[in-house]
Amino acid sequence: MLKKTVLNAAHRALNARMVDFGGWDMPVNYGSQIEEHHAVRKDCGMFDVSHMCPVDLVGADCRPFLSRLVANDVAKLTVSGKALYAAMLNEAGGVIDDLIIYFLTDTKFRLVVNAGTADKDLAWMQAKAAEWKMDVSIT
Repeated sequence: MLKKTVLNAAHRALNARMVDFGGWDMPVNYGSQIEEHHAVRKDCGMFDVSHMCPVDLVGADCRPFLSRLVANDVAKLTVSGKALYAAMLNEAGGVIDDLIIYFLTDTKFRLVVNAGTADKDLAWMQAKAAEWKMDVSIT
């Protein structure tokens, strides 16, 4: 049985074409992709992110940890609430997953990872924090 977001009924009422996305019943489009594209360009669009997984990172080493973990400059994050899109990399520079990093304070960040890969992503982060002996808590 697929998990459903809080917007599932609304997606279905709008005749969305639903697919299995990492165990979640998610919309892939609402009919004509060309019409949808033009509607978003002309007005606006929304993306249901309620299936995503928030991860809190707390500790004195948040910034150095993230600097080693992702391929983007976390030093750019200086204003609380600002976010940065980044790729989490393996030792060879290959992409493990993409994520969004929100700066809250110098010792607290919130990461948003894909629900379908959350367990794998969390395991990777926790392993790297231990290996690098970083003062961070990942929950």
